[in-house]
Amino acid sequence: MNLTQEDWIAQLEADDNAVILDVRTEDECDEGIIPNAINIDIHKGQGFISEIEELDKSKNYYVYCRSGARSAKACEIMNELGFENAYNLLGGMLDWDGEVVAP
Repeated sequence: MNLTQEDWIAQLEADDNAVILDVRTEDECDEGIIPNAINIDIHKGQGFISEIEELDKSKNYYVYCRSGARSAKACEIMNELGFENAYNLLGGMLDWDGEVVAP
């Protein structure tokens, strides 16, 4: 499900079962991440799928990348793997005006 930054933040802040997932490369993450995000690089292919499958499917995942394209794909993959709640941040880090911290 695609959410605008406003909706993504509002839903995230009200969610006690939330996990923030950054699917960018390590180099991109080195430029800064959304606080408390975990990083699993979608470009790892099968490695990405293996790491995603180890996550708790009962949690709600707030997924982002640089522009929103890779995170949309990550949400699709997660849905196929049985994750019911994966939310894509439209516009990704390019449009993000919230807090950014060093990884």
